Amino acid sequence: MLGWGVDRLRADMSRLLAILFHQGVLDEQFLQLQQLQDESSPNFVSEVVTIYFHESEKLLRNLRGLLLDREFSDYKKMGIHLNQFMGSSSSIGAKRVRNVCVAFRAASEQNNRAGCLRALELLEHEYCYLKNKLHELFQMEQQRVLAAGVRYPLHQQH
Repeated sequence: MLGWGVDRLRADMSRLLAILFHQGVLDEQFLQLQQLQDESSPNFVSEVVTIYFHESEKLLRNLRGLLLDREFSDYKKMGIHLNQFMGSSSSIGAKRVRNVCVAFRAASEQNNRAGCLRALELLEHEYCYLKNKLHELFQMEQQRVLAAGVRYPLHQQH
């Protein structure tokens, strides 16, 4: 029964990852990140992704702040934020978020405010989807580790 729970969680995690790859949400960089995780750093991926989320939320706030400023004209500053977002998204394999950043940057390079606002909306949507799905994945991983770690004492025979 115990092993079945671990196997089911592992299968659920594989299924969720397969969906995220199929949808283009993640790419092979995420798998490379997973390969760096081992016994000495069992939470490596979730720690890296948590840092990514923290930095991304700062970047999203900055981008929104720039765009909502009536006097806004600093597309160069916006480009710097987008380059950071693209780089960090690439490093964790967040393919769709990175692709939206590319389109966003193209709009900012054309000083296209309406295009930037649309791109920001899409970016926030893709980011939230990614965050929710990775949160779900990490919860499954924690449950799997807990289920695998449960050990029942063996009865001593006299």
